[in-house]
Amino acid sequence: MDEPENTDPLTAFFDAGRAARPEPGDALMARIMADADRVQAERAEAPAPGPRRGLFAGLAQALGGWPAMAGLATATVAGLWIGVSPPSGLAGVAQDVMAGANEAYLIDLDPDATFVIADGGF
Repeated sequence: MDEPENTDPLTAFFDAGRAARPEPGDALMARIMADADRVQAERAEAPAPGPRRGLFAGLAQALGGWPAMAGLATATVAGLWIGVSPPSGLAGVAQDVMAGANEAYLIDLDPDATFVIADGGF
């Protein structure tokens, strides 16, 4: 029982690596600083950004570009058309719903289901 609990053979190498931290040399630091100065000079000479886009152009880009805007415009025109001149089958249903006749859209698909639910054996 003289062995230590940590028997990892790489522990000594990791400890030695942690103890000897390499410092960058002066030549490396000089090259890094020269590169940083060059990049800063390039950015200072870069032209100013162009004019900002308008609100509508930003909205069009956020929605997916002009193809998506064309689809939205088509859906808007179709909805307006159906709203102004509804097909004959929708006119009666829309009037019943707007008048408060809630029975216009209630359908009893399974009349026997009320007994099953009332018994608690669904």
